[in-house]
Amino acid sequence: MTGEWAAYHGIGTEFHGGHAIVTHSAGEYARGDAHVNSAESYFALLKRGVMGSFHHISKEHLDRYCDEFSFRWDYRSINDSARTEIAIRQTKGRRLSYRWPDKT
Repeated sequence: MTGEWAAYHGIGTEFHGGHAIVTHSAGEYARGDAHVNSAESYFALLKRGVMGSFHHISKEHLDRYCDEFSFRWDYRSINDSARTEIAIRQTKGRRLSYRWPDKT
């Protein structure tokens, strides 16, 4: 499901289930299950995090920021305490380490 941007045309051949387009320029924002609201909401959450907390993110760590906000998005319907408990449980058996990202 995408907006009407021309670069998205033909994308349905690459994904099982096809491709649905919503035409924002015609005032269409949803048609049954076809909408981009979830994607737009996720990116709004990511943008608020960058603008409000992190202020700058590097390309080397972009995947980590996206992972963090994906976690927040996936668990958005529960309170902060429950989300923190889930995050801590997911660290079991893992060691926190840092290595410098490869410069490519």
